[in-house]
Amino acid sequence: MKMATSSSITAAQTAELEALAALPEDQINTRDLPEQQDWTGARRGVFFRPIKKQLTLRLDADLIDWFKAHAPNGEGYQTSINAALREYVAGRG
Repeated sequence: MKMATSSSITAAQTAELEALAALPEDQINTRDLPEQQDWTGARRGVFFRPIKKQLTLRLDADLIDWFKAHAPNGEGYQTSINAALREYVAGRG
């Protein structure tokens, strides 16, 4: 959501959000929300984008070649490397 197009929320809305944020997950009533089963129109990253940091990282050439070869038109290979690293970290718990 872009700040320029979003409207400010009221003090009452802010208070309600803060109260919900303080509740444990199992105490939040979601019964009135419809269950979402069809995610075909969903778009990733619309509401949350992790903070990215630019850095120089030396990787073996064969790894870079593999990721580029498995990316459509060689585009998005850095995102694939990021996803692989994230999966590795998640598996290490």
